[in-house]
Amino acid sequence: MTELEILDILYQAFQLALRLALPFLLISMLVGVTISIFQAATQINEQTLTFVPKFLAILAVMGFLGSSILTMLQDFLKQMIGLIAGG
Repeated sequence: MTELEILDILYQAFQLALRLALPFLLISMLVGVTISIFQAATQINEQTLTFVPKFLAILAVMGFLGSSILTMLQDFLKQMIGLIAGG
């Protein structure tokens, strides 16, 4: 295996990690900003208020994207096993 092939595998792994994490990070950020605006408008300074909405939003994203995330992980694993088996 050459250095170029290893770098290509690392690039694919980083892209996959970004594609898997980005929806959760974006939803968490949007919910956090929304709750922060609500807290600023109502002057409620409760730090634990953001936990439950973020948790429920992340669970909803997992429900919607869970199967596609699993498919992406399976495809990447099949590709890596193919590279290992192929030499």
